[in-house]
Amino acid sequence: MNESKNKVIIVEGKSDKDKLAAILDEPVEIICTNGTLGLDKLEELAIAIEDRDVYILVDADDAGHKLRKQLQRELPNAEHLYINKMYREVAKTPLMYLAKILVGAHFNIHKNCLG
Repeated sequence: MNESKNKVIIVEGKSDKDKLAAILDEPVEIICTNGTLGLDKLEELAIAIEDRDVYILVDADDAGHKLRKQLQRELPNAEHLYINKMYREVAKTPLMYLAKILVGAHFNIHKNCLG
């Protein structure tokens, strides 16, 4: 399997997914949790992506912290990406800032997103 198709980013909502999709310059599966996940859904997700490179990028708020802890238990090998707390939400984080986070995690991004 192609390494880039092997990457998965888990986000909370569709607006987060759309924002990342606009920045990424490689095929990456972006999975929306739509908030917290039930135990069955979480186990299903963990099994489906267990052999892939998984990244978690959630909001810097209480709901995001709760989801991150939940995902950390089920996906202990996932790499955690963090936004600055002042932005609170991935969807409200400036493109250039998100692009730098993704570059730091070795994602290919559109050059115009770096300013």
